[in-house]
Amino acid sequence: MADFSINEMQEMQKALQDKYKHKWEPICAEIGQNKLLWMIGEIGEVIDIVKKHGGTKASTDEALRKDLVEEMADVLMYYNDVMLCYGITADELKQAYSEKFEKNMKRW
Repeated sequence: MADFSINEMQEMQKALQDKYKHKWEPICAEIGQNKLLWMIGEIGEVIDIVKKHGGTKASTDEALRKDLVEEMADVLMYYNDVMLCYGITADELKQAYSEKFEKNMKRW
């Protein structure tokens, strides 16, 4: 399977947002905070799986791993919603990530 890009994820999120625009909050800067809070909730669900079952079991037990990966997908969906709310592009993220990586590589 090929890598799954942020651009692909964002296009999928745009399609979801368009389909449910009459039910969901709009994608805009004013709603970004709400999307961040929802993302934190999803991160909590990931943490619950690992905390309850341990990291090794969560990553090796087939059913638990499926749940873990599904919750991580939820985190990424909200993450991409946040990026869309604030108009952050994949190129901007790549630039910032690369700069932060270089800074961290020189830290210690």
